[in-house]
Amino acid sequence: QVQLVESGGGLVQAGDSLRLSCAASSRSFGRYAMAWFRQAQGEERDFVAVVSWDIGVTIYADSVKGRFTISRDNAKNTVYLQMNSLKPEDTAVYYCAATRTFSAPTETYGYDYWGQGTQVTVSS
Repeated sequence: QVQLVESGGGLVQAGDSLRLSCAASSRSFGRYAMAWFRQAQGEERDFVAVVSWDIGVTIYADSVKGRFTISRDNAKNTVYLQMNSLKPEDTAVYYCAATRTFSAPTETYGYDYWGQGTQVTVSS
């Protein structure tokens, strides 16, 4: 069982930066691939980025490539999402997710554990 707690969301202006954090409770954190998804109001939950357990693989959605960076610190059981050059269309609730497999890293059904989410609002 893994408990995930996101933090770092807030209200910012277009062009600003934010760093989201996701703290995991599991002692086996290093065995999980970790991802960020986001869900805008009235929309489906969409993939943002994923990092493999050994940090060997990272995948990004096209909409955030070059602006967002996912990273993890296995010693701190934490995964981060650095978001730069934020746009109003980045406004959403951002969710952290964990999986022991890497069979569907960009799909919500590929993840077993989810956090409660943190709101990011970008004003124009």
